[in-house]
Amino acid sequence: MTELVVRALAEHETSLFTTLADPGLVGRAAFGHSYVPVHEGGDYRPEWTWVALRGGEVVARAAWWGAPGDEAPMRLDWFDFADGEAAAAAELLRTAPLSAEYSMMVPPGWRERPEIRAAAEGRVAAAEAAGMRRLVERYRYVWTAGCGLPERPGRLEFHPEPDDAVVRDVLLRVFEGSLDAHDGKAIAESGPRAALDDLWGFLQWLPSPRAWWKIARTPEGETVGIQVPAHNPSGPCVGYIGVVPEQRGHGYAYDLLAECTHDLVAEGATRIAGATDQGNFPMAAHFARAGYPIAQEQIDLVP
Repeated sequence: MTELVVRALAEHETSLFTTLADPGLVGRAAFGHSYVPVHEGGDYRPEWTWVALRGGEVVARAAWWGAPGDEAPMRLDWFDFADGEAAAAAELLRTAPLSAEYSMMVPPGWRERPEIRAAAEGRVAAAEAAGMRRLVERYRYVWTAGCGLPERPGRLEFHPEPDDAVVRDVLLRVFEGSLDAHDGKAIAESGPRAALDDLWGFLQWLPSPRAWWKIARTPEGETVGIQVPAHNPSGPCVGYIGVVPEQRGHGYAYDLLAECTHDLVAEGATRIAGATDQGNFPMAAHFARAGYPIAQEQIDLVP
């Protein structure tokens, strides 16, 4: 078999990335996204775009994404390979000097559709062969104006909190017993304080005002949690929802989600993205109650 060559693309040859046929069953192509390099007005940098070539033809490819100004990629967006080239795809990931979470987008109910399931499991297996591990599967939601605004229960009071120390204390309390796999991973690997710093960095990275963040309290002044209406680089989103341990069991996460939705709509949003782990049954139920339909599922693998 012809020797495999793994390398990054040069700026003048980014069109090489699209020479690998993609049936669009899973991944970003399945949801209408295209690979467009930054010099053509897109999101992908040539130095973060890698291919595996055999006989000059692309047999596997990967593209990492980061926001403008990011010094390292935030995630692996594109990863696929030609038939029979799973080993080349794994070698590509092992060779490229880049490391980030791989979030593979799949259609809802993908396991019940054999062709789509085979495509998804093939990519997961190649990523695992390269040393990544499956962390969690998630639901991704998209609320639109046609869904209608969720009812506000009126049980809580919401106020901005300018004191970072107060907000950080609430977030640290939310970590206790959290059902979120990413929070759990960060806490297990580096401890709650370091995990909090990671989350804080992400929330500040989002291109939306810090003043939007709100602490929720009961009318008696007891802290319930925090809701963060936000924008990510793609648009309005539910940035973070968290309830402190002593207030769980009352369905307050729905109250926070409803308020977050109203806040974003007040800022002009007509489309709002959200997500939760599939194993977080309470939060999934709250999204359903608030009128957020499942737009896609997601398989998250981490280095």
